Amino acid sequence: MEVAFYGGSFTMLPHRVQRELLAPLQPLYDAGVLSAIRLSTRPDAVGPAVIATLREFRVSLVELGVQSMDDAVLAKAGRGHTAADTVHAFGVLQDAGIATGGQLMPGLPGDSPAGALRSLHRLLALKPVSLRIYPTVVVAGTGLAEKFLRGEYLPLTMDDAVTLGARLLHGALRAGVPVIRMGLQATELLSGPQGVIAGPYHPAFRHLVESELCHELLELLTAGATGTVTVAADPSRFSAVVGQGGVNRNRFRAKGVTLQLLPDTTLTHHDLAVTFGGITRKGNIMTDLYYPASEAHHG
Repeated sequence: MEVAFYGGSFTMLPHRVQRELLAPLQPLYDAGVLSAIRLSTRPDAVGPAVIATLREFRVSLVELGVQSMDDAVLAKAGRGHTAADTVHAFGVLQDAGIATGGQLMPGLPGDSPAGALRSLHRLLALKPVSLRIYPTVVVAGTGLAEKFLRGEYLPLTMDDAVTLGARLLHGALRAGVPVIRMGLQATELLSGPQGVIAGPYHPAFRHLVESELCHELLELLTAGATGTVTVAADPSRFSAVVGQGGVNRNRFRAKGVTLQLLPDTTLTHHDLAVTFGGITRKGNIMTDLYYPASEAHHG
């Protein structure tokens, strides 16, 4: 069993409250019932006193709300911290033996796809144990909503968010860093009239992103194909190959190609194999998809 305190900046709570929440968990640790304590906080809310408390109460992992590694973007978003704060927080947490993850929010005011990719690679250089990627959405009643309604901010379109998300996910996975969530978790509040009013909000955003990666690999593997193409994949990947609402299947149909799925449990999660006209080609999303150098490296 693990215990997680998410959805806020835990280390900015009054110290007394932090102790009241963490102390009752210690006997569970000692009894072997509890295996981990996780929490989230801000990069500028990690100092010596915080580290001492985290170590005292055996906190296993801290997720930092990094959002961006671009100071201009952070300033426009009113985040109140800098990229240097993130670098410092990772350093002191890791020196204390506390695993550290990060959260990115592409699409903030002043951000760009190239900037989001630079943020990713600057963050990957800090050796996070995990990432969450939340494309920016506009929620009713917020300062960002006011800017959006005044025409001062335009969120990413869904298509652009999926394309960018695919590159971010690909970059993280190639670096060996698991992305444990993409897109906000769907709730009644976010889906209601007082929830998201604009931006790339979708309850299955990660599925859209993984479908995009499958589509790009299929485009590579089916070059020159016409007619029926047999696509072999692990059955768990069929939905990503076909795409949300059959979007990938429809894309190929528009080019005169019909995708026919074939289950193959010998293939890994990232493998696809296609057969057409007596030709068989096998590819892997992680090793066979490449993006321009400007997208693959930070500057």
